[in-house]
Amino acid sequence: GRIAFIQCAGSRDKDHLPYCSGVCCRVSIKQALMVREMAPDTEAYVLYKDIRSPGQYEAFYQKAQEDTGIFFTKAEVTGVRNGGSGLMVEAEDTLLGANIRLEADLVVLATGMVPRSADGEQIRKYVDAKAVVKKGEEGAQLENAKKAVEELGYLEDAQILNLTYRQGPDLPVFKYDFPDSHFICFPYESRRTGIYPAGCVRAPLDAQTAREDGSGAALKAIQAMEVTAQGQAVHPRWGDMSFPEFALQRCTQCKRCTEECPFGTINEDAKGTPQPNLTRCRRCGICMGACPERIISFKDYSPEIVGSMIKSVNIPDEFDEKPRLLGLLCENDAYPALDAAGLKRIRHSKWIRFIPVRCLGSVNTVWIADALSSGFDGIILIGCKSGDDYQCHFIKGSELMETRSGNVQEKLKQLALEEERVQIVQIPLNEFDKLPEVVNAFSDEIESIGLNPFKGF
Repeated sequence: GRIAFIQCAGSRDKDHLPYCSGVCCRVSIKQALMVREMAPDTEAYVLYKDIRSPGQYEAFYQKAQEDTGIFFTKAEVTGVRNGGSGLMVEAEDTLLGANIRLEADLVVLATGMVPRSADGEQIRKYVDAKAVVKKGEEGAQLENAKKAVEELGYLEDAQILNLTYRQGPDLPVFKYDFPDSHFICFPYESRRTGIYPAGCVRAPLDAQTAREDGSGAALKAIQAMEVTAQGQAVHPRWGDMSFPEFALQRCTQCKRCTEECPFGTINEDAKGTPQPNLTRCRRCGICMGACPERIISFKDYSPEIVGSMIKSVNIPDEFDEKPRLLGLLCENDAYPALDAAGLKRIRHSKWIRFIPVRCLGSVNTVWIADALSSGFDGIILIGCKSGDDYQCHFIKGSELMETRSGNVQEKLKQLALEEERVQIVQIPLNEFDKLPEVVNAFSDEIESIGLNPFKGF
């Protein structure tokens, strides 16, 4: 008999599963070896795009290669149809560049793993849309809600964890709908403090790796229980015992803090007043940067504290014709990148003064307005890389700052200043050598624009 194993069946395909599950290759190899052991006369053909056999699994792969009845062929399968007494597999783009046809008695498709998680944020949108439809409001809001209900109807009764978070009852998911996190910075972490996805809940894994994953998640859970019991923050601000304080008498119920907090720390009552749950807080300060009324602060980090640091910088007199630049740098990636560049003795502009911030998302636009009004000629905000391969320790701080840049540009227009005076840059930590280049280019651009007309006022 003859069996054909087709790898990446529907995987690594932008129209189906765009990712590689990383497990299917080894499963097919195991099954091919089992078939050969149970039926020595059977031939097994493995048609693959790439074989993934990390670590010690390479020896497992080599064992299959040494079996005279197992054949590995790199090819792109184009079709499977009835042919003769069995099935006919057609493939192209082999290693030799030829098209092949392979008769088989059985064809095994190595399909990818798909998540079974519930997207908490999408469920929240669905629930909110249903509430609007039920209320029967008129106009565009009702039409948008009906459209959302129709598109998200598959989420009916999809809840798994039933969390009491304003942002949804389940874990937020990332790319490909797994509730994964940045594994290098935060292994096993989710955006819900104290909840640690592991095994195939977090990512496609084999059994051995899933067991190790479960152990790692359990250890992280123990750490979280210990530090939160002492009133401390979990990573990345490990041991921080400060908490956000809310001056609710000045709150306008705009809901920006409840919507923008990446970790769902803040719920809200029926009127929209924030209701913080402090054990969920990671002390990133994104809520502080989001608040237009500046009612949120920490004892050691507040709009007033950073504002005082900015005001304490010496601004050269307009007759000195020396520019003064301000750099607000994320303390997790951008500031260490600056430090690494300094250790390499890479020079940057002497006109700039740097202030570290907890996260670029914690930057309140009032700091920018005050800095420009007090005579700074340019402001550069440098944070972690966002996007698919994001590196932000607080998930979306840089992304939120980019979103708020519209408010910054509006303030520049009110002050009749050039848009180029404020720039937002994202720098991965491993590209620290580019940071001085970015700063120098910004300095040169500000010098070409000229001094701030508010200097001296």
